[in-house]
Amino acid sequence: MSTLERVDYSDRGTALTGWLVCPASAPRGAVVVFPTIANVLPAIERRAQLLAAMGYVAMIADFYGEPVASFEASRPLAEALRGDVDHYRARLHAAVAALRAHPAARGLALAAIGFCMGGQAALELARSGADLVAVASFHGLLDTQRPAAVPIKPRILVCHGDADPMAPRSQVMAFWEEMDAVRADWHFHSYAQVRHGFTDPASDARGLPAIAYDQSADRQSWAALTSFLDEVFTPA
Repeated sequence: MSTLERVDYSDRGTALTGWLVCPASAPRGAVVVFPTIANVLPAIERRAQLLAAMGYVAMIADFYGEPVASFEASRPLAEALRGDVDHYRARLHAAVAALRAHPAARGLALAAIGFCMGGQAALELARSGADLVAVASFHGLLDTQRPAAVPIKPRILVCHGDADPMAPRSQVMAFWEEMDAVRADWHFHSYAQVRHGFTDPASDARGLPAIAYDQSADRQSWAALTSFLDEVFTPA
């Protein structure tokens, strides 16, 4: 697969590192890839490379601007980032701006996808009025400190494990109602008996009852994204 290129960017004085990969031919569009709570992992690098193979310029965003020693060590970093919704959203918008300014993506329509906390990040961008054509969330957190209050521009795809205790049905219903209230264009795919982290084969090794890989949900959700992006990025 293609080599990832380092992209240095910043958010209000915090140095951040993105990782970008380009398609072999003329790009169809550009996609910001928001990682899990543990930031950049091999599974996320693979997703960016798959997007490049599909014809998209893809850049993995950086949540923290510092190394994450372990999965457990990521929690306080995530709590600090998400504790203030304005701080959190500014960090997300910085990644979008970095990709939009990169020569490989200049002039292209942009989308954002994310996994786990990254899924929530993609949805927060939509809620905050980001100029994107689409966002997609894989086993993302559905709650927010600031529900959408104005119409949402990007089309939305959510791929969700129905047995995910981090996004229970009460949050699912609240999300649906939130999206309907602002007349968002949303698709919601829910997979029965599937838990959090279903796209990452390393999930089973974490030893957490809430998290498990699911091969079928992984395959079906990526197929849903492929179809979704094909439709969004089809020339008029």
